[in-house]
Amino acid sequence: MTAEFLDNLRAIFPSALETEAAVRAVYGYDNSRREAMPDAVVFPTTHAQVVALVRACRSHATPLIARGRGTNTTGASVPVAGGIVASFERMNRIVAVDPANRLAITEPGVLNADLQAALRPHGLFWPPDPTSAPYCTIGGNLACNAGGPRAVKYGATRDNVLALRAVAGTGEDFRCGTPTTKGAAGYDLTRLLIGSEGTLAIVTEATLKLTPLPRATRTLRATYTDIEAAAAAVARIMAQPATPSALEFLDGESLRLARARAGDAVPDAGALLLIEADGDESALDAAVAAISGAARGDGLIDIALASTADDVAALWAARRALSPALRTLSPKKINEDVVVPVSRIPALIAAMRELSERYALPIVCFGHAGNGNVHVNLLPRDDGELARADACLREVFAAVIRLDGTLSGEHGIGLAKRDFMPLAVDAAALALMRRIKAGFDPDGILNPGKLLPPA
Repeated sequence: MTAEFLDNLRAIFPSALETEAAVRAVYGYDNSRREAMPDAVVFPTTHAQVVALVRACRSHATPLIARGRGTNTTGASVPVAGGIVASFERMNRIVAVDPANRLAITEPGVLNADLQAALRPHGLFWPPDPTSAPYCTIGGNLACNAGGPRAVKYGATRDNVLALRAVAGTGEDFRCGTPTTKGAAGYDLTRLLIGSEGTLAIVTEATLKLTPLPRATRTLRATYTDIEAAAAAVARIMAQPATPSALEFLDGESLRLARARAGDAVPDAGALLLIEADGDESALDAAVAAISGAARGDGLIDIALASTADDVAALWAARRALSPALRTLSPKKINEDVVVPVSRIPALIAAMRELSERYALPIVCFGHAGNGNVHVNLLPRDDGELARADACLREVFAAVIRLDGTLSGEHGIGLAKRDFMPLAVDAAALALMRRIKAGFDPDGILNPGKLLPPA
């Protein structure tokens, strides 16, 4: 980094620039456990600062990586090419909440949970609810198209954003989208930017589509003899008209780990479905009956409504604690959030069981079964298993593609899955993506090395 560039950064961020090695190291890794050292870290608080920052980085041919709170699991916020990390933790205002039009305007550093708390008095919520909601940011949710359990009914981030303000890699600032729920004026740049992992533009403001809080919720717990029976039940549940607001599944090993965390609130079974239905109280009885009927079939052990609020809370706490709990079993676990059509979940589970046996490698599956988003966790416990995991992972993705699925539902691609993109996206589509990248970021300064594999 030249003295001229450093002076330029000091002019933009007179009290929000860090070059000390200890600080830079903190902003050089994310939840993927990958790390690299940036040359400097800046803390924007205004749109104008971001415009000036992008233009300065382009002028000095310096990589620029936007960062939320580092909860990403794919290495998407790791500065592999050095450069500048822009941490948006101080750009965290909820600009407006507009109940009449069911929208909120936020800056990218707002925490998901803080937004939900601000919306609750208005009887509204923003549907994306990833496990990391207490400490992930809206900007990070936008970057990887975050989902969560409620996506089965309410959609992921891309389905719940109306408009954005952003700065392209050219240094041009622009707005896209509209604060209305309908709009057909040109290309949909808003949806394009969501899930682009900061490789096209840096978002500085988001207009979010809100949803009324449900008046009532019921939670069902269904246990099965094995994961294949539970997966078949998922397909039946999603084929009937009453859409659950959450449909999570846990295999036997997941349940064992969850019981260690939550005790007897988690049953001892081969697999479990955690099913939530919401809406008006008057309609819930019929919805619960329809869902319960579809859940019944071969392999069912028991199905029951959670009897108390404490039981519901314990079940959800155990589900959300699963991913961290798996790290105790395998600190080098590989967590992939693949997606297949719901009807193909039984085939995917069977394929994962076969791979686990063939590679002599523990594989634990759980996730958002209602939209086919399965978290496949490879759990290498020693160097031998770690070496086999690399070969196994390619076969995991190959099996997903054979089942008409894709590489990621909500974690994104980042570094971890970048080189597998040709499995999921054909060559012509990848070439189009590269041309889109070149249009937004002709010098390739925005989050280089992520998402798109080398040509």
